[in-house]
Amino acid sequence: MSTAAPLLIAPEVAEAIAAGRAVVALESTIITHGMPYPDNLAMARSVEAIVRDAGAVPATIALVGGQFHIGLGEALLEAFAADRGAAKASGRDLAVLAVQGATAGTTVSATMLLAARAGIRIFATGGIGGVHRGAENTFDISADLIELGRTPVAVVCAGTKSILDIPKTLEVLETQRVPVIAVGSDDFPAFYARTSGAKTPQRLDDPVALAAAIRLHEQLGSGTGLLIANPIPQADALDGDAIEHSIAAAVAEAAVHGIAGKDVTPFLLARITALTEGRSLAANIALVQNNARLAAAIAVAYAAQTRA
Repeated sequence: MSTAAPLLIAPEVAEAIAAGRAVVALESTIITHGMPYPDNLAMARSVEAIVRDAGAVPATIALVGGQFHIGLGEALLEAFAADRGAAKASGRDLAVLAVQGATAGTTVSATMLLAARAGIRIFATGGIGGVHRGAENTFDISADLIELGRTPVAVVCAGTKSILDIPKTLEVLETQRVPVIAVGSDDFPAFYARTSGAKTPQRLDDPVALAAAIRLHEQLGSGTGLLIANPIPQADALDGDAIEHSIAAAVAEAAVHGIAGKDVTPFLLARITALTEGRSLAANIALVQNNARLAAAIAVAYAAQTRA
């Protein structure tokens, strides 16, 4: 009797995986907790279209009615985006939520785990979790960093969310032996802003080179993921000082209201959207689309190199 957790892999995704074609995993907490409906649905549709236009197959990953879905059809995606009661699932939550028959958006850690089980090696998201400000007192460190240290999936993101402690996050990634590679910059991006003031350990600017690095990292048996930090396009970036002011105000509000754990990020993102009068939401959508475009190009190159 098999003890493997069943994955419901959409036919289009399953066929692409079996044929060795390019596939890009996409997370779903950005749909359930990252932005309001119907902006979340429009964003999800646009990201999937960008991946397809670049020659890859999108695989949006989510827990729906207790079942692990690798790829959502249009009808399921629309219903999922409209479900305001969906939970937020980190890797630790998947088994219990599935047993309960729950619907949940998957975080970076959960999406990485499920993507790896499905055989998908390239994953696009907005920004990863990290070390929260004040972690020396709270020990609040995202499971995303631990998952990157143990799951062989390359994560394309706009850096670490700027609501976090970026230098400490980079230190943890170093401890976890996770390669951190910036694209088109020597600086580590800060989600809404193109730079955080921190330097990246490595830089590669070409999707073909990035795909080659991912393959060689796997061949070495490193056993970890890779973090590919892709700065938000200049035209969509927010002023670093201005967004820092909004972030500081939102962090202070969270502390006053006693908001902690997995509720922190959704609260901060919602408050930052309000404080920036929607500019952060527009930037969020732009950076996710930009990451999907790069991830698809890497996936296409990765598939070609694997077949060669």
